[in-house]
Amino acid sequence: MKRMRLPLIALAAAGALALSACATGGTPGGEQTTTPEPEPTFEAGTTMAELAEAGSITIGTKFDQPLFGLNGPNGPEGFDVEIGKIIASELGIAEEDIEWKEAVSANREPFIQNGEVDIVIATYTINDKRKEVVSFAGPYYMAGQSILTLADNDDIESEDDLVGQPVCSVTGSTPAAKLAEIGAEPVLTDTYSNCLEPLRSGAVVAVSTDNVILAGLAAQNEGEFKVVGEPFTEEPYGIGLALEDTEFRMWINDVLEEAYEDGRYEEAWNATAGTVLPFVEPPTPDRY
Repeated sequence: MKRMRLPLIALAAAGALALSACATGGTPGGEQTTTPEPEPTFEAGTTMAELAEAGSITIGTKFDQPLFGLNGPNGPEGFDVEIGKIIASELGIAEEDIEWKEAVSANREPFIQNGEVDIVIATYTINDKRKEVVSFAGPYYMAGQSILTLADNDDIESEDDLVGQPVCSVTGSTPAAKLAEIGAEPVLTDTYSNCLEPLRSGAVVAVSTDNVILAGLAAQNEGEFKVVGEPFTEEPYGIGLALEDTEFRMWINDVLEEAYEDGRYEEAWNATAGTVLPFVEPPTPDRY
């Protein structure tokens, strides 16, 4: 659902006020004044209307994944965080009114089902099993599972070299399921950052998850690790929300497409994950 715009007469009045401010030179101090964007209005009873009226939104995201979701000195940062800010802004919600809640792979569905968050943006792969309990907007990015090893390990070059080997991943994640499927021995923990010490000590030979996550870990620990091989899966990242909230899902898809067109998506990418990874055109949202 597209958000409803204010009546034309209101927009005309706003334009007249803006022209008046320019004609009088703006504020007495000589600074130019700008007319605020009209607040968005939504159909009563929709999730969009409820969030806009509340003036706040709770977003689940990762706190341990450089480039996408990392709890930095000034709070959560990364590409997923920037996507959350874009969605909030379209609801008329300022950045300071977003509540960020740490979401790990195992608790994303429960957070949505229990109403602990309004949406989850957390390197969250869309798949049919998850769509039985939550809905997804997007995808907004297409990742792929890859492999992280010690920088001096030349024995592992592809997923074939993981068969029968201990490989660290995260409980409840699609990469963990894929490792079992290809015959590796998954060693599971709650966050990917907790995989690094077992890799350093030799308790596991590799860490395996989406290539963008591994690139962030390698960048954060320069010289220690390397990403090897080509991605061996496709992981469409989506935005999780309450099951069957079709209006909200379709509205978020509208916001994503608008952000693709007006450059906000690419700007968010370049400021975060784009410092390490090349920009690729975003996938078309699935309006199932």
